[in-house]
Amino acid sequence: MANENFPPNVIKQLAKELKNLDEIPPEGIKVVINDDDFSTIFADIEGPAGTPYESGVFRMKLLLSHDFPHTPPKGYFLTKIFHPNIATNGEICVNTLKKDWSPSLGLRHVLLVVRCLLIEPFPESALNEQAGKMLLEDYEEYARLARLYTGIHALKKPKSKTGAISESTTALNVDQTRPTSLVIDHKNKVSCVTVQPMSSPLTTPATPTKGGSTANSQDQQPTVSATPATETIVGVENTTVAQKTIAGTGVAAKVQAEKKKMDARKKSLKRL
Repeated sequence: MANENFPPNVIKQLAKELKNLDEIPPEGIKVVINDDDFSTIFADIEGPAGTPYESGVFRMKLLLSHDFPHTPPKGYFLTKIFHPNIATNGEICVNTLKKDWSPSLGLRHVLLVVRCLLIEPFPESALNEQAGKMLLEDYEEYARLARLYTGIHALKKPKSKTGAISESTTALNVDQTRPTSLVIDHKNKVSCVTVQPMSSPLTTPATPTKGGSTANSQDQQPTVSATPATETIVGVENTTVAQKTIAGTGVAAKVQAEKKKMDARKKSLKRL
């Protein structure tokens, strides 16, 4: 039934009540509002602490007839629950929704009464006769069954975040076998650089012996690498590449060549 089936003054009153319930919700109760249809009011009720319904969340609904508030709403639990005053089809039996109803009572009052019913059942007016009888004769067994129903039907199931965690972990995985360095420029721009491992300029090759084992490095003469070692750091602002070259023995060779050129010039001048 859509809102147009209610008188304008009832629609206005319901809109005001629902807004108030949304902004200032009763303890342990969250109302689900559908602005297009006030005839069905949904609410989630938290199981009160210290009861067999603790830690559960129970969805219920109130059905409002076209002559509301002159007639009381009908209440139903949509979540299965083991309770003397709640039938197996979810119908709620409470005096507030029957003989004690008054048009002056609002939705907030009705929802609070329903939640109080989870704290203090009334087995004398039971809709679930098994639960009512058990509550009076064997409370421990009643509480055990009520907790069992709560655990099966009413416990909140948190959404799994395994996928998101896995993606984050994968994104943050770093190959620890390759040394990395962090370059920070003066503008706080950071780049992560992987420096490829390089051979040392002084390399001691292992030479197989006749027995198949490798010779000790102390028995071998160190070999000077002819290729200069180069370390490249990438990631500085404007993708500048800074290179540092260690020339090694090449520097000495260059100096020797310059000296030979000078000696040759001196000889030429003497001839003149």
